Amino acid sequence: MGHTRTTPAGRRRAFREQLASGRLLRMPGALNPLSARLIQDAGFEAAYLSGAVLAADLGLPDIGLTTSTEVAARAQQTTRVTDLPVLIDADTGFGEPLNAARTVQLMEDAGLAGLHLEDQVNPKRCGHLDGKSVTSRTEMGRRLRAAVDARRDPDFLLMARTDARAVEGLAAAVDRAKAYVDAGADAIFPEALTGEAEYEAFRAAVDVPLLANLTEFGRTPLLDTRTLENLGYNIALYPVTLLRLAMGAVEDGLRTLAAEGTQESLLPRMQTRSRLYEHLGYADYAAFDSAVHDFTLPPGT
Repeated sequence: MGHTRTTPAGRRRAFREQLASGRLLRMPGALNPLSARLIQDAGFEAAYLSGAVLAADLGLPDIGLTTSTEVAARAQQTTRVTDLPVLIDADTGFGEPLNAARTVQLMEDAGLAGLHLEDQVNPKRCGHLDGKSVTSRTEMGRRLRAAVDARRDPDFLLMARTDARAVEGLAAAVDRAKAYVDAGADAIFPEALTGEAEYEAFRAAVDVPLLANLTEFGRTPLLDTRTLENLGYNIALYPVTLLRLAMGAVEDGLRTLAAEGTQESLLPRMQTRSRLYEHLGYADYAAFDSAVHDFTLPPGT
């Protein structure tokens, strides 16, 4: 029914194996638990929970206003319904190194396969906007060490994101990435790279799994999967694609409804009731309910 058939430990091991396989993992960002189920049904290898998407869903900008418990709650709701490994955006760890340590354990308890911590200062902002500030390498090292020490499952992936490319330049971002690996990061997320040459330089310098952030309307070109495979990247991330598609459709639908006074012309663009019920597993729930309702104890029990 509406729950995963795998365990968090199993999904974490699977995620590690996928990253070690040399194949590129395609990772769309889920905008809610149901969309995570759709990501799985569409054949993708992993799913993502974006801090920007969660903030937007709450009607907030992506400037560090959400809390670790809000993020963990959405994570738990999502991992309940998908067998895919799920990676989550944990911003800066939601505070000082001690907060980052607690965040790791909250996300482990939520059933995630891993998280990434970034080297921005608070209040953070979207990685493709101007005006970012990065913390010192020493402070980010403390943040990562706290996360490593707090981790209970060694298969839980700790990824470090560096936003230094737009602030300090490519060479500094590469140096930071190396330092973060030394501090215990299992993988690196280089934010806001500006072209294939920069992706190639990062891959040549850093010998751990690398994530390519393919967010729309940002600083990074939307490289295709073949290019990323040739560059040696491990994850192709599409963090906000589904939210942008959904919100574009909602805005267009509202305009049509207001103008025409009926939703009749929108029907061909809608997911049907039967398709929704199929994804929700209505038939499985009905069968389960019937089995329980008709159950009686054997005589003499």
